[in-house]
Amino acid sequence: MKKVRIAPAAGTLPPEGPYEIDGTLEPQRVRDEQVRFAEFVGRFHSEAESILKLGAGQREMRMVLHLVTSHFDGNLVTTSSLAAASGMSYGTALRAIDAMTRRGMIVRRERTASGRSHSLHPSSSLLQRWREFAFRGEKLMKSALRDEPPARAQRSRSGDALLPPPAVLTSKLQLGKGLRVLVHSDPTFMAMLNLKRQFEMILGTSIESRAHSIDRLREELIRNSERAVSMYDIVAVDLPWIGEMAEEGRLLPLDRLLEDSDFDQSDIYSDALASSRWKGRQYGVPIMVSGELLVYRTDLLEEAGLAPPRTTDELLEVARALHQPAAGRAGIAWNGGRGTALGHTVLMLMAAFGQSVLDLPRTEEGFDYAAVEGALLRPMFDSEAAARTAEFLLSLREVAPPDVLRMTWYDRAKAYAEGRTAMAYSHSLLAPVYELDRSSPAYRKTGYAAHPTSAGSRPIVPMGGYSLAIPSNIAARRVDAVWQALQAMTTASAAKIYMTNGSLASPRRSVSLDPEVAALSPMIATVDEMEARGYLKMWPRAPLPGIAEVIAIAGEEFHDMLLGKQSRAEATRAAQRRAVDALAKVRRQD
Repeated sequence: MKKVRIAPAAGTLPPEGPYEIDGTLEPQRVRDEQVRFAEFVGRFHSEAESILKLGAGQREMRMVLHLVTSHFDGNLVTTSSLAAASGMSYGTALRAIDAMTRRGMIVRRERTASGRSHSLHPSSSLLQRWREFAFRGEKLMKSALRDEPPARAQRSRSGDALLPPPAVLTSKLQLGKGLRVLVHSDPTFMAMLNLKRQFEMILGTSIESRAHSIDRLREELIRNSERAVSMYDIVAVDLPWIGEMAEEGRLLPLDRLLEDSDFDQSDIYSDALASSRWKGRQYGVPIMVSGELLVYRTDLLEEAGLAPPRTTDELLEVARALHQPAAGRAGIAWNGGRGTALGHTVLMLMAAFGQSVLDLPRTEEGFDYAAVEGALLRPMFDSEAAARTAEFLLSLREVAPPDVLRMTWYDRAKAYAEGRTAMAYSHSLLAPVYELDRSSPAYRKTGYAAHPTSAGSRPIVPMGGYSLAIPSNIAARRVDAVWQALQAMTTASAAKIYMTNGSLASPRRSVSLDPEVAALSPMIATVDEMEARGYLKMWPRAPLPGIAEVIAIAGEEFHDMLLGKQSRAEATRAAQRRAVDALAKVRRQD
């Protein structure tokens, strides 16, 4: 396929490097911190051996460095290449390789069906020890260079929380022409695809990936499910689509595969795991969870003597105080683009006013969507919360950027990162736009808060994210190997390398506790704390059949209201009427 450079679709974060939004991605190679540290150690040892005339006492280190850097770069290591990298004589190197293999440092994996040829890889134990060495070595080096007293040998904040890199599978996956993946073009999947060569080494097979913007992704998922045999082995599914996709038989139930494996689900956020389940069956494994937060410029609030807003009334007060259009700065940015983008904003704000967009059973912590049947689904655009949402949106329009009615997820984060707005509703997955950009006025000057709610309501952080799933029409002979690949892509170790390579969204508590991950951004600990307090919830966009249509309808009718084409009452009535019809159609299809 011809590769082209193309601007990112609305609502997506462009990856580093050329890619095709609706085609095969061309990932840019990322030099991981662990690789850079290995390269430094290698150069340091070479200088020491050369200048100090050292003998062979450290030659195993050369082998370790070659194994580790090749693992991260996705380069094949053979016995001959490792022997050459050791600097030893060939016979001595072979004996050292055998010894390291016996000690569990090296994994030999068959390259061919005959078993006569092998590739060599660092074992999971060696990768764990390497990660600890790199973590402690970097701290010691910084301490020495800054002339600070050496810190005690510390492992992490919680003992064993320092996650190792993912190790290779002991046997290559037998997948013929390789693994075929369909994903969304957001930072987590861009990080995953930038690490394509490393995952090809881990899995022992080639990977072909396609990425789409959110609406195109849903269309392609549906189109693919209608084929006799799926074009894809693994697909990314937006969490609110799980119920619809499962009900329509587009996804393969994973229960048997989960029961027959030792895959760790224990530290996945509970709402994220539950949102990938439908009628008691698991259909996906979360790979990315993002909380929609209120982000604000701490320096601007401090200068104005303002506290972070906690209620919707306070939010408007702060936004009005910081709204300075003459200076090119708005009070707050949000998703105002027609259709799906604004529809998400409507649902989030209805949640802030204490109402789910569908008539779900209330609980102490919000609403229960787990056991709802189609006949119970009733839209709530005729509620008081919907009316207050419409009024609130009109007020927000007055303190928003001029182009807010064209804004989607990436646009609002970019406006905030560029200093064109003092606050924004923004998903945590887009935090790299300002958290990793030193030139941004918001860099290290960003505060995070739960959605301001109506007075007396419980704070809420609406959850978004994606699960990896297997299409139901996949060729049966591929299922077991594909399941191994899906597991490898969703482990805590995998989530960590996504985050250290450009993503800041993970579904696993253990990843947030890793000291290297926690140091990336204060937002990570904030989201983890909010999840622990029970604020991070899926119910604002419940994964129920018909929810995508309801979201789009809300985004169309409320957009007409914001353009002045209809009144608040007309917008909510039209949204209610259309949503009732859409859900009735879903019930008839059932």
